Parts: sequence; C-alpha cells; structure tokens
Amino acid sequence: MILPEDRQLALELIKEAVESGARQARACEILEITERTLRRWKKQLKEEQRLKDRRQEAASQRTPANKLTEAEKEQIIDICNRPEYQSLPPSQIVPRLADQGQYIASESSFYRVLHEVKQVNGRGRANLPRTVNKPEGYKAEAPNQVWSWDITYLASAILGVFYRLYLIEDIFSRKIVGWEVHEEENAEHASGLIRRACLAEGIHQEGLVLHSDNGSPMKGATMLATLQKLGVVPSFSRPSVSDDNPYSESLFRTLKYTPAYPSKSFESIEAARQWVHKFVQWYNEEHRHSAIRYVTPGQRHRGEDTVILKERKAVYEAAKKKNPQRWSGDIRNWNPVAEVWLNPPKEVRAGEQSLPEVA
Repeated sequence: MILPEDRQLALELIKEAVESGARQARACEILEITERTLRRWKKQLKEEQRLKDRRQEAASQRTPANKLTEAEKEQIIDICNRPEYQSLPPSQIVPRLADQGQYIASESSFYRVLHEVKQVNGRGRANLPRTVNKPEGYKAEAPNQVWSWDITYLASAILGVFYRLYLIEDIFSRKIVGWEVHEEENAEHASGLIRRACLAEGIHQEGLVLHSDNGSPMKGATMLATLQKLGVVPSFSRPSVSDDNPYSESLFRTLKYTPAYPSKSFESIEAARQWVHKFVQWYNEEHRHSAIRYVTPGQRHRGEDTVILKERKAVYEAAKKKNPQRWSGDIRNWNPVAEVWLNPPKEVRAGEQSLPEVA
C-alpha cells in the first residue's frame, strides 16, 4: 500500500513515464495501483493540494461502540485469575459465567484482553511446546558413508497381524545393503541386521553414519551398544517428522507401489521373505533410479556408473552431431551425481540440492 506522503511521488513517476512513451496502465501496474485509483488521487490533489487517506483518518477518529471499557478489562483479568478459573481457557470460563447468569464479554474478547497482559499461553499445567532442532546434515560422496534404515509393515493372512520388514539403504548409491523380515520389531533384530550388513559391505573403520527415526528398535540399548562397538555414528529424525528420513520413505513407497507387489496378504513369513528377496535383487540390479541418472543402485555402488554415463554422453553427443536441427540446446545431463545430502543445511537447500526423487 502506498502511503499518503508517497502518493505525490507516485503521481510524478507515472506522469514522467507516460511523457516518455509508456502506457499509463502499465505504469500503474508496476506501482500496484489501478487507473481508477490514479484518477481519484488526481481529483483529491486538485481539491486539497495534498493527498490523504480519508478512510484511515475517519477510522482513527471513530471509537467502536462495542469497545470494552478499562473497568471491564480489569474485571475480565480479575475473573480469569480467580483460583477456580486460573487454569481454564476463555472457552471454558465464559460458559461457566453464563451458567451463573453473568455475561461480561465474548470468548474472543477474553482472549484479546488476556493477550494484552500476556496470559494467553501457559494456562494450566501443560508444558510449553518443545522445540526440537533439525538433525545434523550429512553428506555422502561415496558408498558406505551414510546409511538410512527403517521398518515397514507387510500384511499377513491374519487380519490385523503384520510382518516387519527391516531395510537398510545406502543414500549415495541407493543400494539396499541389508534387509530382514521378522514377526516383531525390537533392538536385538536391528542390531543383528546392522552387524551383518557391515560385515557384508566390509565396514572396518569408524565413520559410517546410520540414520533412522525415533522408534524403540532404533534407540534400544542393544542397538546403541552395537553401533558403538562397530564405530557407527547414530543419527535420528525428529519425532513424527518423516521428511527427516526421506530415503527410507521413498524406498518403501517404491516397494509397495511396484506392480509386482502382491495384491493379497502374505500367507507366511517365508512367503514374505521370498518376495522381498526378489524385490531387492530387482531393485539393486535392474531398477534404473531417477535420482542417480538412471543407473542401477548396484552399478553406482560398485563405481560402474562413471563409465556407463560417459558412454551415454558419447551416444547423445554423436546423435546431436549427426542431426543438430533436432536439438535446441545442450544434450541431456549424464554427469554422475557427485554428492548426496541427508537433511542438508539451509545454504545447500537454497542451492541446487533437493530432496530425493521417487526411487
């Protein structure tokens, strides 16, 4: 909104623009006013030789008829601080007063008065909202630097009974480096899976980051002791914030929305394990992942993606050279993804890095 003291300048700018050949409508649009407003301002200028917003002036001089008096405000504060009402919100106080045949003001007026004296929050014994900082960001520039893991449900043939799929993913390559299916979830199963995954991947030195949510299997004493023994750095999401663990969430979506996912529940835990085994083989060695330039997670994990993408780039360059009129710009980007972030800091999010694409 253009202030009254700035309207004279706005009129002069529009006049100067029109005299230079610009359209008046376009000049008004740039200043975010309408031509009708411009005509009204010009008329006021002729009549008063200065501009003022009459509506604001009238509003400042008008006192609302339903405005609470200072005595009424004091009465509201006094009532709200009585022992029987001091822990109740206005939505509870006003009806109680009505039951006693007393009306002072509406709930919104009570809230407004309490807000003025800073008594809106903290009424009662409830703790103030707790602020949980975003987890530390981690960058992966090679396989086996940052892993993400979680547990999802697989429906069994018995209604209301589910098997638990434990799944570990390397965020750099998107390879599934470990998985197991159990009938329950606990820290013992989780710690055993982590040990076997580290053994399979040859993790012998400290520094691997393992990210998960805040479930009991993730933060159990057995699990944490195992991570400490292996030299693995634990990382946890904020409570009830799925975006803090996007890679596992994306992987689970791919698993459950793939056309091969059974339309019926798994008849047994063995059937669930057999299906997950086939899915992992397909995902790691056949599925071209969109976030890693459409190579398979296995190829990227083994470092084969560099040669594959180089050959693809050569194919595209040759195609453009052979038929240049079909290309309006550069060829498709087939350069390997150099780094992958888990919960990137603000400066990275503001740049080119984004959350993982659908797996």
